[in-house]
Amino acid sequence: MFQCPLGGTQKIRGDGSFAMNPFAHFRHFKNTNSVALLAVATFAVAFGATGCAKLKARDDLNKGVAAYRDGKYDQSIEFFKQAKDLDPTLTNARLYLATAYATQYIPGAPSDENIRMGEAAVKEFQDVLANDPNNISAIDGIGSILYNMAGTPYSRDRFEESKTYHMKHIALKPEDPEPYYWIGVIDWTLSYRSDLELRGKWRLAHLTSKPLKDEDPMPPDVRADYMKENGQLIDEGITDLRKALELRPDYDDAMAYLNLLLRRKADEAATPDERASLLKEADDLVEKAKEIKQKKMEAPAKT
Repeated sequence: MFQCPLGGTQKIRGDGSFAMNPFAHFRHFKNTNSVALLAVATFAVAFGATGCAKLKARDDLNKGVAAYRDGKYDQSIEFFKQAKDLDPTLTNARLYLATAYATQYIPGAPSDENIRMGEAAVKEFQDVLANDPNNISAIDGIGSILYNMAGTPYSRDRFEESKTYHMKHIALKPEDPEPYYWIGVIDWTLSYRSDLELRGKWRLAHLTSKPLKDEDPMPPDVRADYMKENGQLIDEGITDLRKALELRPDYDDAMAYLNLLLRRKADEAATPDERASLLKEADDLVEKAKEIKQKKMEAPAKT
């Protein structure tokens, strides 16, 4: 159990005052220095109480980290909350609390408790950013939880909001490949959803026509609507995924999503040759990503 050095059990003297009471001796002084001494003692006690609270906060933080590592997330949340309350300046307590909430969140689960966990994580990360706008951990954390919350129920606005946080990361550390990757992932997610919706609407309007397969070129009217809604999005995602690969050439996950976005780009192609060229580039990326994954799998075995 935590015991503050300034706290603990104190001995009682015969006159009923605490042996360690900094105020007890003042009744023995009648000179003009009493007021000054009282002020100094009052400050010392206040400072000691504050210091004790901060020590207790760090103790709770350590206990919360231990509970989190053991998978005891509910217990860790309580420790992190106590640490935050005892020392509001303890940024790590807020970050760990937000992370614990985010860990508890299950993407797509509709329960009120699950939604509350996601919203609590967002709030804690936002509180960190309110005091430290450039905190990369909080920026990444809120971008991640917003992305997870945007899938079910589908929320284009929430995906776009998630993307703004990855852009903030880039503004602070443009040399990191991960935020470029996540922007590409989000842009593919949005453009793919739009692809499915537009093809679905066309099928419903042309029930007697030849079935339109997902891999078929888009009819001209559908392609025009698709380009209008997603053209800039697709180009942005391709650019950012290429940047991620420039920064990390063996980034196989970025290759996989670049492959997917090139297929969305192929839906914009006006000619069969342009479409075929984009699809070939996508296929080549799939093979390259497979090779890299295989090498990564073999590397640990060799060492």
